[in-house]
Amino acid sequence: MLGHDAIAALIPHQGAMCLLERVLEWDAEHIVLATETHRSPQNPLRTGERLRALYLCEYGAQAMAVHGGLVARAAGSRARPGLLVSLRDVALFRPYIEDLPGELRVTARRLLEGSEAWQYSFSVHHDGELIAEGRAAIIAQGTQGTQGSPASPASPGRPARPRA
Repeated sequence: MLGHDAIAALIPHQGAMCLLERVLEWDAEHIVLATETHRSPQNPLRTGERLRALYLCEYGAQAMAVHGGLVARAAGSRARPGLLVSLRDVALFRPYIEDLPGELRVTARRLLEGSEAWQYSFSVHHDGELIAEGRAAIIAQGTQGTQGSPASPASPGRPARPRA
């Protein structure tokens, strides 16, 4: 099991913005992490006393980054930095999350991997109950189409291709 410091070494988010605390399990296709940072008054995503459930998308995105870092490290390399370019099918099942006792379980599952882009699904559970889910497309940072725009995110069944 990896802790907060090991997670922070894999992703660009540092300090209080590193929202995930423990890796519970992972393999080449998925990762499950646990955290209680949603309860912290120092959570940088809070507005006043509240933490909107919308920010569970950030928890999911960080889980994707941790997964990419672990997979790359297992292959003897370092993960390429990525940019989240699309969120799809996001469902939030409550408006706020700071009042949830105990930990959140954040799962990310790789759906597609290309040389320049990745797609993941994510879900967040609290006490066995689904509180958020969605899908995300990520492109490798610095990836540019021929006209200076980011490459198109990958579609299921085919790798990402630059726009013509």
